[in-house]
Amino acid sequence: MPGYKSKLILILGGARAGKSTFALRLADERKGQSGVCFIATAQPLDEEMAEKIARHRAERPVNWNTIEEPYEIDQALARGDEANVVIIDCLTLFVSNWLLRSEIETGPTIQRIVESLLSKVKYQGKTVICVSNEVGLGIVPDNRASRTFRDLLGRVNQQIAAAADEVYFVIAGLPLRVKPNDRFDHHA
Repeated sequence: MPGYKSKLILILGGARAGKSTFALRLADERKGQSGVCFIATAQPLDEEMAEKIARHRAERPVNWNTIEEPYEIDQALARGDEANVVIIDCLTLFVSNWLLRSEIETGPTIQRIVESLLSKVKYQGKTVICVSNEVGLGIVPDNRASRTFRDLLGRVNQQIAAAADEVYFVIAGLPLRVKPNDRFDHHA
């Protein structure tokens, strides 16, 4: 999109904290004359998840383009339509999907996809809003698979946050702006 500066936004928080609702609101405020493309990473692996996916679909405006892509989120971004704003919801399930899909080391694959995503964000001239859970605030998990998940998602969140123009942490439905932080970011 010529003349439009790319912007990356990361929304973090705990489960059911209001991250997706905040992402929808940001997208609606920033979409301009263009629509919104929603990249959904959830898979209906059980009845509860299928119901949650249906609820989330019903919350989105019908004219928003939805791309369901659990693995190759970078390619999904490239397939996005002419929307000014893209929501990727969520990075948590993206990492989980790869861990459930493959018995082999998934870290390098996830790293490659995130690097590709960040490269595409930089040159597409869109606002990209990524939603993710902050899973590193609790106790250390008691099993290897859970620790691997926590560590991989933590690295993805750090990588996206470092590249992001804006980062929010949502607590009980209330967004707290983390980046830029006017107290510490004098260039903001």
